[in-house]
Amino acid sequence: METGGCRMGGAGPAAITLEELDGLEESPDSAYHSHGSSLEEEAAERMDDEEQERLLSYWQSVGRGHQVDVPRDMAEPIQQLTRNNNPQERQTIPFTLIQRKEKLGDLLYEKRQYGKAKWACIKMKEKQYEQSICLGFMKLMRYICEQNSSGLYLGITIPIVTIVHTNESQSAMTPAVTVAYYLPEVLQDEPPHPFDSDISIEEWPSTIVYSRSFRGITNEDSIMREISVLAAILESPELCLQDTFIIAGYTNPAAANRHNEIWFLQRP
Repeated sequence: METGGCRMGGAGPAAITLEELDGLEESPDSAYHSHGSSLEEEAAERMDDEEQERLLSYWQSVGRGHQVDVPRDMAEPIQQLTRNNNPQERQTIPFTLIQRKEKLGDLLYEKRQYGKAKWACIKMKEKQYEQSICLGFMKLMRYICEQNSSGLYLGITIPIVTIVHTNESQSAMTPAVTVAYYLPEVLQDEPPHPFDSDISIEEWPSTIVYSRSFRGITNEDSIMREISVLAAILESPELCLQDTFIIAGYTNPAAANRHNEIWFLQRP
């Protein structure tokens, strides 16, 4: 089910009653100002449309590089997330820091505990990892941008995470991944229902993770490399799941120099 794209809430200038309109006496001067205001609104709408087209064109260009088609109905969600992509407006997923492992002043990894929480999840199985995360992220963007039972913009939480799987020898990734969005704190008790039937709301248990940061694109090669690096650093990697890992993304999939983390999940 599709609805209109993202819009900011608020009543705006339309919040005036018919009774108030009937009582207004429009002078020539007020008519001039009204006309001027209309021209300003038209100019603002044109600028808004131009911004949408510019952002959509950029995402479509990036998408082609990943063999992903970015449809036109993504224009408003892309614009909404771009406008709200300020550090002070993002909500970071809360966790408890258990340990920081450093060597010669460099951070090797962090051991963290994430509490039980609800996530909006979508399972993808495209030919390439990049295709799966881009298409999954776009579906979650629509959910965040009003295409949910609340009809509201839900807000940005970071990181967006992707669950990946490997074979037992950790030599290759399997195609199926799960892209997931952490529901903001105020929505944890009653998450809005997604209109997209491919998106499900799941409650994940409290989990201990070993996290290592890395930058750049994420694909099968870079993920397998980061898994090998963290496995070599950990004192007891056998305490973690051997075929399930999480890629945590702090920047959107269209960004070139992304900030990512690889998470190993401690066995329950």
